[in-house]
Amino acid sequence: MITTPAFAGQHYAVLGLARSGMSAVESLLAGGARVTAWDSREEPRRALEGRCELADPVGIDLTGFAGAVVSPGVPLNQHPIAAHAASFGVPVIGDIELFALSRPELPAHRVVGITGTNGKSTTTALVHHILQSAALPVRMGGNIGVPILGTAPLAAGGVYVLELSSYQIDLTHSLECDVAALLNITPDHLDRYDGFAGYAAAKARLFAMQRSDQFAVFGMSDPKTQAIAACESQLRDQWRVRSVDGKDLAKLQPDWPSLQGPHNLQNAAVAVAIAEALGLTPMQWRPALASFRGLSHRMERVAEVNGVTFINDSKATNPASTAPALAAFPPARKPRIHWILGGLPKGDNLDECAPFFGNVAAAYTIGDAGPLFAELLAPHMPVTRSEMMCEAIRQAMEAAQPGDVVLLSPACASFDQFRDYEARGDAFRQIVQALSAPEPAQAQGGRS
Repeated sequence: MITTPAFAGQHYAVLGLARSGMSAVESLLAGGARVTAWDSREEPRRALEGRCELADPVGIDLTGFAGAVVSPGVPLNQHPIAAHAASFGVPVIGDIELFALSRPELPAHRVVGITGTNGKSTTTALVHHILQSAALPVRMGGNIGVPILGTAPLAAGGVYVLELSSYQIDLTHSLECDVAALLNITPDHLDRYDGFAGYAAAKARLFAMQRSDQFAVFGMSDPKTQAIAACESQLRDQWRVRSVDGKDLAKLQPDWPSLQGPHNLQNAAVAVAIAEALGLTPMQWRPALASFRGLSHRMERVAEVNGVTFINDSKATNPASTAPALAAFPPARKPRIHWILGGLPKGDNLDECAPFFGNVAAAYTIGDAGPLFAELLAPHMPVTRSEMMCEAIRQAMEAAQPGDVVLLSPACASFDQFRDYEARGDAFRQIVQALSAPEPAQAQGGRS
């Protein structure tokens, strides 16, 4: 694991004992810190009995604490921990800040931080793949994979590639990324921020933590991202700030089977810009783009049955994330997408998806958003109110023709029917496999 002697003798509170919280506890204890931990669930508390103090930080005196480490899922604008810690002058931080504090003790390394509303998981995994293909020591973590504190330190010359949500950035104060990247900003998580401007400001903090001699990479798909890029160009040498859209890479995209669609062209462009900022050459990054195999639940091809392709894009939890999936399958002779969507809505419209309605042969709505989405889509395409995932897949499978695509891209959170987007995507994959399995052969003949 990653830790530092700088934790020794310090007292930290840890609130939330899921994966990142538990790895924070282990790192702090290994570094010699005293820890007071808490989770509303009994099971993780029981796992720490005898190793640290168990108490809710909101209800105790925090005098002398070095920090209150909270899960990114804790809403700082609503939870009492923020005001309680502030009353004692205690910073509220996350596991990424603990990683930042540990960096001086690690072998010489570099850090890449990648954020954005959409595409950051794919881009993070792609950067990891490019560096791995170039035989660099590399570790991926943050909002993807395992918590970064739970991984073994890299050898000298290694690169830590971190996917960072706005929630994680909120809890981080000293992470100087050698390369920081912002893909895009569209309205999301507005229940946690003071409007869209507050959400954009949270993303921009990733660059405020950098030094002026470090690199910044930006996508070009929205005004907010470009406004931050313009600001950064005023604060550091312009050659250290790159805005990319991928047009110079478009001729190569047909060779990237897992990076199709205009959104993935920009994801690839940002990944290439990051790789080049780290010193890689086209001879290193070009073959890696072709060999990249993508992520589970993000434009994941789960099956092809009778000429129909089934795509699991369960990670598309808002309309802006679904729009590129719809754009990735333009009509050949006719619209060919059978679109399964719905869940727990984050808004009351599908405006970002509207430019690509012409690519959709039919829609199948599920979950809480089903009735609303059915009304929004009915003027534009045939709509079936399926309600449940299994029924939607069965109906789409019956209607789809060879060359068509059955696409789960919900444009919604999953929490109405599923634990998370991964459980929703797993269910899609399993149902497709079950419904497309051949009928068992009938036994031939009788007893001899």
